[in-house]
Amino acid sequence: MKIITILVAEKTKTSMKKNETNHLTSFEAHLDELYGIRGTKTRETFEEEFETFKIGVLIQELRKENGLTQEQLAKKCGTTKTYISRIENNASDIRLSTLMRIVREGFGKHLKFTVEF
Repeated sequence: MKIITILVAEKTKTSMKKNETNHLTSFEAHLDELYGIRGTKTRETFEEEFETFKIGVLIQELRKENGLTQEQLAKKCGTTKTYISRIENNASDIRLSTLMRIVREGFGKHLKFTVEF
């Protein structure tokens, strides 16, 4: 909420100046500038790491929504609290079979994938 409020306040402040040009760029353009366009090695590495990060955040959010500690989730899935923590903090790669087991046994859900072309 604070970020949105700050951005709205900044936009209001700058829009009061009539002769200024708005230099906003899209997030995609920002990523292009920082990591190169999609398909380049640097950008693809970034995208892969970001997907791994999102998986960790997703597991953490599901765990909290279900009122589970890392230790409780680990016991339900047959793994360790340390491993759950490493996944949530993007410090460990996760095998697909392990991810499926965490989702199935830890949360009683099923995992779906989408492939984009």
